[in-house]
Amino acid sequence: MEYLEIQGGIPLKGSVKAAGAKNAITKMIVASVLSDKKCIFRNVPNIQDVEATLMFCKELGMEINWDKEQGLLEVQTKNLKSSYIPQRFSGANRIPILMIGALLGRTNEDVIVPTIGGCKIGKRPVNFHIQALEKLGATIEYRNMKKEGAYFASAHNGLNGSLIILPYPSVGATENTILAACRAKGKTVLKNAAIEPEVIDLILFLQKLGANIQVDVNRTIIIFGVSTFYEAEHTVMTDRIEAASLGMAGIATKGSVFVQGANQSHMSLFLNKLRKIGAGFRVKEDGIEFFYEGPLKGGLHLETDVYPGFLTDWQQPFVTLLTQAEGISVIHETVYENRFGYLETLKQMGAKVEFFTDCLGSKPCRFASENYKHSVAIQGPTPLKAQSIEIPDLRAGFSYVLAALLCEDPCKIKNLHFIDRGYENIEGKLSSLGANIKRNNKQALIKKLLASNNKQLNT
Repeated sequence: MEYLEIQGGIPLKGSVKAAGAKNAITKMIVASVLSDKKCIFRNVPNIQDVEATLMFCKELGMEINWDKEQGLLEVQTKNLKSSYIPQRFSGANRIPILMIGALLGRTNEDVIVPTIGGCKIGKRPVNFHIQALEKLGATIEYRNMKKEGAYFASAHNGLNGSLIILPYPSVGATENTILAACRAKGKTVLKNAAIEPEVIDLILFLQKLGANIQVDVNRTIIIFGVSTFYEAEHTVMTDRIEAASLGMAGIATKGSVFVQGANQSHMSLFLNKLRKIGAGFRVKEDGIEFFYEGPLKGGLHLETDVYPGFLTDWQQPFVTLLTQAEGISVIHETVYENRFGYLETLKQMGAKVEFFTDCLGSKPCRFASENYKHSVAIQGPTPLKAQSIEIPDLRAGFSYVLAALLCEDPCKIKNLHFIDRGYENIEGKLSSLGANIKRNNKQALIKKLLASNNKQLNT
């Protein structure tokens, strides 16, 4: 089993480049299937979610040329070999559901996709996706298949533009609707849409591809259906989650880390919260420098929300950062109801955290009358003690890495496949900043030792 071994207590210093955004490139790969034209992407992260997305797109007939070292990806789906994503991709990530929107306008065949996967951080229903696609003229049903279910979708009479009002500004439902509307006849008006930077980046790519999309006021996106597409090149936006994570690592370890590619406009609310707790940052032309400039102050009240609110994926490492701040801080999670499951491990490491089922905040919350522990109070500063840790989900994974960087004794972190889904070469980047971190692979080590022994015996 692979695991990270981290010896903490070392201030991180230096410069590191944040990779391209996982939540942008995976959607763009799917979007490229709308046409038969060649698409070239730059700044592509070498992560498992990209790998998984390319694997099931290859099943559909996509041709792929990926230079991982250069971050350059060329894809083209000249002809669809299939509109069925095999069941073995069930649970790999949440991307297959978007293939419904991408494929409905390109094929008259039934589109079959497996159930969604990803991290277990709360209910992530696809009913918003289905309702929107049905408004465009699709027929969608869920059927049991073997051990897992699948969604069967078709639009034998074609898709037609419509007025769609999402009950909640879901990123996935917004993206699925946009993809389907690109080939629908007429105009689609999508209201209460998600407007995250990753969604805007997808729209910019689609415009290059030939789509006619405009973003209007009040979360409104207007799509005019098209049938002509073009070859497109696009540079993927920097991953604002990784950029913030690396920045918090610099601050928490009392160091200074310049994150190349970090974009102020995508991170402004996050930067405001850093100011409030006394953390330092400087915005430069090609990135942001994050640094420790004195004791961190607690007393922060923070609520996660859809963009332009505080990103729910920033919350986990920020909680770890707050364990080192003087005073009591409160976080109210309004996006996912089970996002605080990772905190039990931090409590075992010494963090002082209390859970609440009440909404400790002013924002309207879908979980107000539910019995979910979706608010927490964090008291700091507290020293953290080393543990053997198993990662439960992607973003909790980095919060544990950050916690381990604060421990004086070595920590072992397992279930690395979660963190590898969204962070490119995390041990390499942290090592370059001075962290004492290494990835151990017992199986690889055993093979290496056996090979060495065989060589000795043969000589």
